[in-house]
Amino acid sequence: MAIIAGVFLLIALIWLLLYIFVFSQRETTDDAYVRGDLVTISPRVAGTVVEIAVEETERVHAGQVLLRLDPADAQVSLMNAEGQLAQAVREAQQSIEQAAEADAAVVQRRAQYQTQRDEYDRRFPLVQAHAVAPEEAFNANRQMRAAYAALEQAERQADAAHAQVDGTDVHSFPAVVQARAQFRNAWINNNRNAIVSPIDGIAARRQVQVGQRVQPGQDLLTIVPLTDLWVDANFKETQLQNIRIGQPATITTDIYSHATYHGKVVGFNAGTGSAFSLLPAENATGNWIKVVQRLPVRVSLDPNELRKHPLMVGLSTYVNVDTHNRNGIMLPTRVRNHPLMSTDVYEREVNQADEKAEEIIRANTVSAPSSDVFCVQGKPASAHSVLPAPCARANLSSLSEH
Repeated sequence: MAIIAGVFLLIALIWLLLYIFVFSQRETTDDAYVRGDLVTISPRVAGTVVEIAVEETERVHAGQVLLRLDPADAQVSLMNAEGQLAQAVREAQQSIEQAAEADAAVVQRRAQYQTQRDEYDRRFPLVQAHAVAPEEAFNANRQMRAAYAALEQAERQADAAHAQVDGTDVHSFPAVVQARAQFRNAWINNNRNAIVSPIDGIAARRQVQVGQRVQPGQDLLTIVPLTDLWVDANFKETQLQNIRIGQPATITTDIYSHATYHGKVVGFNAGTGSAFSLLPAENATGNWIKVVQRLPVRVSLDPNELRKHPLMVGLSTYVNVDTHNRNGIMLPTRVRNHPLMSTDVYEREVNQADEKAEEIIRANTVSAPSSDVFCVQGKPASAHSVLPAPCARANLSSLSEH
């Protein structure tokens, strides 16, 4: 009896030591599942599906065409926008040339006015000497006033022409900017008929057929990046006391009986599953039964181990968290300073639209023949550029004495 009692006592001591140094230093659960990002592919424009390029289970790359919509309507809109942009560029050049033409008209009218003024200045003194008839002086005065009025009119027309073009060029002309924006929108809408994948991953949940009419935002396909997965381990609330962020964890699965994954605790969900369910439980009732709740704890997975032994979303796992080090925290204190996920496939559309718009602007920019125009001050200016204000429009205060 003493031997039997000693054996049981030894077994109890071994169990106590195991509990103190092993079992009490870890938390395990089999209510854990593989999770990942599910990127839903949906159209950004309405249309009819004319081509499906991928099937479920196939690998896709970022920028790869997944589906195509009928491009007829978008191509018509694109051609219309291209014509409007070309027309706006030519109208902008016309406005700039009209401003230069108005400047040349000011120079011409100023020269005519000076001619009539000099004619009047020669005839007016001769009237007192009875060398010319007064009617000639009066006619010269009327012609001088008419030339002055024509000069003022030309200057006002030049001011009106410059009000449309001063401070701008063909690229920054308001009508060109507006037409360019409309062309960019038409170009992007035309490219949106080709629905591309924003990320690398595996195609899943195809819900579209050829000939189907689709609308913006409609779920067509799902892309799952299987290279970046994690495990949501649903621990009981009685197990959460010693779990902290950063603690190591081991994960085993049924799909690979010989493989063990290593990760760490990266965070706790903000609420239990029942708190975020569509119809949460109503506990404020008379017939209430206490149910131990579970809280999802996110455990990361080693990418290298995932490449050797790939996992799929939804697989069940066994999670064992080592809680020896309990100095960590349960709630994060740092704010993420970089994007969680990003893609540049849509930026390429904008860059291509800008490049095409530049081609249209260059193709419709007409280089005018060069010639020189000399103003009264003797400063030459190009006939096909906006003349400087001192050269194009002189101060008329000096003419008021006449």
